[in-house]
Amino acid sequence: MSAEAVREKKRIFSVKRVFIAVIALAGPGLIAANAGNDAGGIATYASAGAQFGYRTLFFMLLVTLALIIVQEMCARLGAYTGEGLGSLIRERFSIRMTTLALVMLIIANIGLVVGEFAGIGAALELVGVSRYIAVPIAALVIWFLVVFSNYKNAERVFLILSLAFFVYPIAAVLSHPNVGEAASQLVFPHFVASHAFLFLGVALIGTTITPYMQFYIAAAIADKGVNPGEYKKERLGTIWGCIFADIISIFIIVATAAAIKTRAPLASAADAAAALKPVAGQFASQLFGLGLLGASALAAAIVPLSTSYAVSEAIGSERSVGKTFGEAPVFFGLFTAQIFIGAAIALIPGNLIAILINAQVLNGIITPILLVYILILANDKSLLGSAANGRWFKIAAGMAVTVISVLSLVVLFTTAAGWLGVNL
Repeated sequence: MSAEAVREKKRIFSVKRVFIAVIALAGPGLIAANAGNDAGGIATYASAGAQFGYRTLFFMLLVTLALIIVQEMCARLGAYTGEGLGSLIRERFSIRMTTLALVMLIIANIGLVVGEFAGIGAALELVGVSRYIAVPIAALVIWFLVVFSNYKNAERVFLILSLAFFVYPIAAVLSHPNVGEAASQLVFPHFVASHAFLFLGVALIGTTITPYMQFYIAAAIADKGVNPGEYKKERLGTIWGCIFADIISIFIIVATAAAIKTRAPLASAADAAAALKPVAGQFASQLFGLGLLGASALAAAIVPLSTSYAVSEAIGSERSVGKTFGEAPVFFGLFTAQIFIGAAIALIPGNLIAILINAQVLNGIITPILLVYILILANDKSLLGSAANGRWFKIAAGMAVTVISVLSLVVLFTTAAGWLGVNL
């Protein structure tokens, strides 16, 4: 064998090893983080690029750090206790506090489930398929996958759906962005002193650090049977998932910022696809639609699952994707209701982008409250022992929750003032 052939064989072997290592880290952490890049996420990131160019990229750098902190705490809680957040909140807090957490999660998730199916409809409309055909079929497929499958099979499908996100780095490259400007605004803040910018900033937080992601990852890790001895690998997967998901988010912002020259909010998914046409050619709609379809389908399964896990855990009912409908009737009953109610409402005409961004702002306001629960649980040594948050992690997590809370309160205050006719 020639020296060149040996080098090529080694190169292929190295690539395979990297690929295998990446796949080995894939799991609940990657699925949960990628689910955050759902229909609402894509709409919000695309609108951020359309309205403010690269200026919101610095938000994403901060949000990524916060997301890693939050998701790691939830993954650790699931692995070390063998329980999801619903169970832990019920055991640690009062019935009223538990009810408050569940009500907030349900309110946030109902809007998101509708948004995911609206995203599926919008994605397939870009390639000429009516939403009145696409949405019911998608609802049945997702329902069948979760109800009649086991965790491993469902996880494989969720990971395959995550591959759709690779269309956005391609779109970003094709848009020929100003790399220097984008890098500068990613590393250094270039904020705009306006309510619209702050509103969108909180929407970015709300779509990236979403309550259902926290409930899902803790419950999924417990459902998967990950124990403390196996947590090291799961922790790496969780961190890698957060970084991967937010890199995709950054590419979406960059692609739309470079492709759209007139700074204005997006009105529809078709507008976002049309904006990419000069850079992606005649396949722009298919390119954007593929990413939107994969993202929406993934989250359309994960969002209702997170609600089902949380409510079933809180009332002490059986919950697991690996059970049958007869063994876990509450779990699968809740999942079924959310799927079909969400799909039905999604068929009602409306402005998808506006609905989805407002849903993300609602998430951004609800998230800080739920993060306080998570922070208290992760700090509790009687619950986690030596795995509880250490001194520096407590400080970092506390700062992340505080900043998110302040931003959310500012948006809530300025929005309420706007309703009263007061311009701030």
